[in-house]
Amino acid sequence: MLTAESPHRCPWARTELSVAYHDREWGVPQHDDRILFEFLILEGAQAGLSWETILRKRDNYRAAFNNFDPRRVAKYDQRKIQKLLGDPGIIRNRLKINSAVGNAKAFLDIQKEFDSFDEFVWRFVKGKTIRRKRGAPAQAHSLESGALSRELRKRGFKFVGSTICYSFMQAVGMVNDHEPSCFRYHEV
Repeated sequence: MLTAESPHRCPWARTELSVAYHDREWGVPQHDDRILFEFLILEGAQAGLSWETILRKRDNYRAAFNNFDPRRVAKYDQRKIQKLLGDPGIIRNRLKINSAVGNAKAFLDIQKEFDSFDEFVWRFVKGKTIRRKRGAPAQAHSLESGALSRELRKRGFKFVGSTICYSFMQAVGMVNDHEPSCFRYHEV
C-alpha cells in the first residue's frame, strides 16, 4: 500500500505486486543462468500484454515450466505443449509456448559455447550496468538491445525483438532505468 510516507518510486510501480517487484527485483544485476532464462521467457510471454499480467501469472509459469530449468524445457514434446496450451495459469499462446521450448534449446547451445548464458549476454553491455542519465527520457530500445536481439535471432531465438530485449536488460540489471529520483536508482 502506498502512503504519503512511501519513498519516491518509478511511476509504473502502483500496485502491491508491481511495487514489490520494483523494490526487490527490477534492475538488480542478475548473473544466475536460471534467472536469466526465466526473464527471457517471461519477457517474450509479455509481448503485447502488460507486465502486471505476467507478474500475476509468474508463479504459475514457474510451476508450468519446471521452475525455468532450460534443460527440462528444451525436452518438452507436443504432448507437454498441448498440456501447457490448456493451462489457464499461463498465457496460452502456441507461438509463445513453442518459442519458450525453442529458446531453451538455443539457450543450452549458448551455455555450451560461452560456459554460461551470463557470460554471453553481459558482453552486450561490456559487463557493466548502463545507467540512465539524469534528464534522459526512458526508451523502448537501444543500440545494445538491438545488437542482442540480432544475435539471439541469429542463434534461433524467437520473441526477442529489440524492445523485448531492452525490457529483459532492464529486468536483469543490464540497464538501470529507474528514474533518477527513484530511491532504487542508487541502490541498484
